[in-house]
Amino acid sequence: MFEEQSLGEWKNTLLIYKFALDEINTKIKILNEEFTLNHDHNPIEHVKSRIKKPDSIMNKLERKGLELSQNNIENHINDVAGVRISCSFISDIYKIYELLKQQDDIYIIEVKDYIKNPKPNGYKSFHMIIEIPIFLASETKRVKVEIQIRTVAMDFWASLEHKIFYKYNKKVPNEIIESLNEASATVNSLDYKMESIKNQMEEIKELEYQK
Repeated sequence: MFEEQSLGEWKNTLLIYKFALDEINTKIKILNEEFTLNHDHNPIEHVKSRIKKPDSIMNKLERKGLELSQNNIENHINDVAGVRISCSFISDIYKIYELLKQQDDIYIIEVKDYIKNPKPNGYKSFHMIIEIPIFLASETKRVKVEIQIRTVAMDFWASLEHKIFYKYNKKVPNEIIESLNEASATVNSLDYKMESIKNQMEEIKELEYQK
């Protein structure tokens, strides 16, 4: 399949997405440090980024009935570059979204809120597709990046669900699916309980400050 696209063009395509990840990771780091300094609270626990593997990109194009080309990759695949942000609290998810939305050079293409509207299997996360400018020597390109923001508990559940579906080749027994849904409900309850504790702590801190 690599023969359909020159090796040089393929490497150049993926390098552009690496630059995009470098840019967005730098932005996230700056926003996190600034927020921590101003609010005495670190909204981000972990950040992971990845570039989709070439075989995954080709398979996705094939499922869409498209030929392998740089143009098709750029126009029809939104998650070649991906960033996953893990937070402690649900409120942090929406705070990070607002901070990113305020960036002048970030253009938000799509938002999917699977926290307010979970998938049928119980999956919860906040997804964004953005475009960010990459300034090359000969041109400026706007590159798409998928950003997923979720709590640590949601991330643990999603990781387990992915491993189970991979193990069973997506044909998961009904009893395991039911258990996953129950675990999702438990995760949701835990997240909201932790959010409640955080709010109580902030209220106590505010009262002490006013004394």
